[in-house]
Amino acid sequence: MTANALQDNHNLWTAYEAAAATGGALCARGGDPKEWAAEDWSASGVSIDTRSLKPGEIFVALRDARDGHEFLKNAFDAGAAAALVARAPEDAPEGAPLLVVPDTLQGLRDLALAARLRNFGKRVGVTGSAGKTSTKEILRAILGASGNVHAPDRSLNNQWGVPLTLARMPMRADYGVFEIGMSRAGEITPLTALVRPHAAIVTTVAAAHLEFFDSIEGIAEAKAEIFSGLAPGGIAILPFDNAYYALLKKRAEEAGAAGFVTFGEKDGADIQLLDYQPDGAGARLTASFNGERRTFSAGVPGKHQALNILAALAAADAVGADFDAGINALALLQPAEGRGARIAIKVGGGEAILIDESYNANPASMTAAISLLAAAPTGDGGRRIAVLGDMLELGPDAPALHAALAKTLVAAKVDRVYAAGELMRHLWDALPPAMRGLYAGSAVGLVGPVCDVVAPGDVVMVKGSNASNVSAVTRALAAGDEASAGATEK
Repeated sequence: MTANALQDNHNLWTAYEAAAATGGALCARGGDPKEWAAEDWSASGVSIDTRSLKPGEIFVALRDARDGHEFLKNAFDAGAAAALVARAPEDAPEGAPLLVVPDTLQGLRDLALAARLRNFGKRVGVTGSAGKTSTKEILRAILGASGNVHAPDRSLNNQWGVPLTLARMPMRADYGVFEIGMSRAGEITPLTALVRPHAAIVTTVAAAHLEFFDSIEGIAEAKAEIFSGLAPGGIAILPFDNAYYALLKKRAEEAGAAGFVTFGEKDGADIQLLDYQPDGAGARLTASFNGERRTFSAGVPGKHQALNILAALAAADAVGADFDAGINALALLQPAEGRGARIAIKVGGGEAILIDESYNANPASMTAAISLLAAAPTGDGGRRIAVLGDMLELGPDAPALHAALAKTLVAAKVDRVYAAGELMRHLWDALPPAMRGLYAGSAVGLVGPVCDVVAPGDVVMVKGSNASNVSAVTRALAAGDEASAGATEK
């Protein structure tokens, strides 16, 4: 049974269970108390956004840029079973079921804690400077071969997303997978304490969020916080090749990890990648698992994904999943949207390939995406084209980190580069003139020119931080011929 099927259970939360978990009061605003259903409801899920709320879910009115209490009418119009609120606004629907708590974010955390305590499955936590969401999806596939898996469909890895994911976890899920992110020190600690993973992965440590850190070592320290929440007997999964491996292991030891499994390409890794070969839209991997050599197929390309796969296999083994079944499941993997998904697009009477890497960027993930582009076969006369937007939150080193990509692009033999954003100007200035396609102040300025220039046989890779809006180029290219939409790998 899939995670989605598990979540279709209309009794994920009953009114009394939710009230007991949060210590909240069941009530309604206005109307005839005899008509209230305040204590009779049950919910199939939990939502914090009325735009994506599904009928039968609890709406949690969080306070952020906007106060969620302003959207109670929208929530009940969308079919909410109840709302978790700190107050009942005057425009709240009369008689609609409310669960009133002092603080709604704490109420969500309380639901999450109760969901964890009533579930007897195994949990895996994933963090890292790159590859968190991909590794989460790989774990979904591997663990799904052994039992029911609960994992978020989107990248829900912050102070709202992690408790939301946990609050949605069904009682009978065999495994839970939790992506745990951060932009500042101290943010992972309360989230991993809530999840209490039985296995915790750090995919890699690299330059990301440097705006909020003095050094990459500071990032490593922040990522190592995930080990502080390990459940008794928990296992730390560590990137053996990383420059901060020793620091990560030391912090895991100090946190009381019961064991360690390392992955990487270097000799000495417990799980070592011995060979990587592109194979169509996927790859063929050979790896050593504590000395046992295995060769297998994976449905996602890229050496960085191969290392994510090894980390996921280590975690799956640590939580008792069927190892062979998990390896077999890897052949069916497909890249997630915005993270390497390949889309066949119709252009100029022929076909080109779009590699959608538009979901966020930092130097490590940008380098991995450029490697994907380098390895992608072109058609007759085709070119490799990179469309790049700013990498954000890199602090004072941002100009140099952008300029440094020029060497990576040259080594990858990329034919043309289209760049957008103030920071990407530094890359543009560092590029050889022959590689320059077009520079624009914003990604919108690249949409038309890129769509016009792509020709049959080309491979186009789009990458940038979310706020760079470079995904506008992806959408425009993908929408060029609706008949090609079926080729999207999601």
